[in-house]
Amino acid sequence: MPAPKNSFKAALANDEMLYGCWAGFGDPYATEVLATAGFDWLVIDGEHAPNDLRSISAQIAVLSGKHSHPVVRLPMGEDWAIKQVLDAGAQTLLIPMVESADQARALVRAMRYPPEGIRGSGAALARASHFSTIPDYIATANAQMCLLVQVETVDGITALDEILEVEGVDGVFIGPSDLAADMGHMGDSSAPPVARVIKDALARIAASDKAAGILALDHATAQEYAGCGAQFLAVGIDVVMLAQTARATMAKWRDDG
Repeated sequence: MPAPKNSFKAALANDEMLYGCWAGFGDPYATEVLATAGFDWLVIDGEHAPNDLRSISAQIAVLSGKHSHPVVRLPMGEDWAIKQVLDAGAQTLLIPMVESADQARALVRAMRYPPEGIRGSGAALARASHFSTIPDYIATANAQMCLLVQVETVDGITALDEILEVEGVDGVFIGPSDLAADMGHMGDSSAPPVARVIKDALARIAASDKAAGILALDHATAQEYAGCGAQFLAVGIDVVMLAQTARATMAKWRDDG
């Protein structure tokens, strides 16, 4: 029996449009609730949310069998951290601050068993192999690994064409907030110079054999990004949605009062 099919990777390869949401609570109960909305993918965020290996593992577990595919974002692309979340059952990783083709190639290798990579062979005691009930896991896992790299600096944009040539990278995600900051427009990804770079980058990615991704909370902006070629599009952040709804509810009652 082979490793489970990565439905997200397959959908990207089929040029399907995939809508996602950030899962930032760091809690499996909240992520399970979020999955009932039917998002195609959910980012279990280990960079800016209060997640660790155990909470990431628990959220991967509650998403098992759900329509929403878990995309794990690590805070960095360290080999040991990649190994741990893959053993916990992740098949798709989103790695921030990728600025060169060499860095992308190293990430590809970290996600694969030898001879294609350097992933440690210890999945027998992990969820990834269904705790040793998938006898062919190690022999077949490499083909189901999906790597999404975040390009979110001027250096990353400069190296984008070289990154797009790296075999094993499935998608490139443009980080609008960090890119804006690096370009001198802190907190304003809609600034004309930043917007031009984002749209050009999305178009270049879409024209390659990689999938283009980005986050946009504003509906009109999200539609604009989709028109530029974004294929895996994050359209919400759970923490923000709760905060906005709670504030709006309380404001309405204060106004009515």
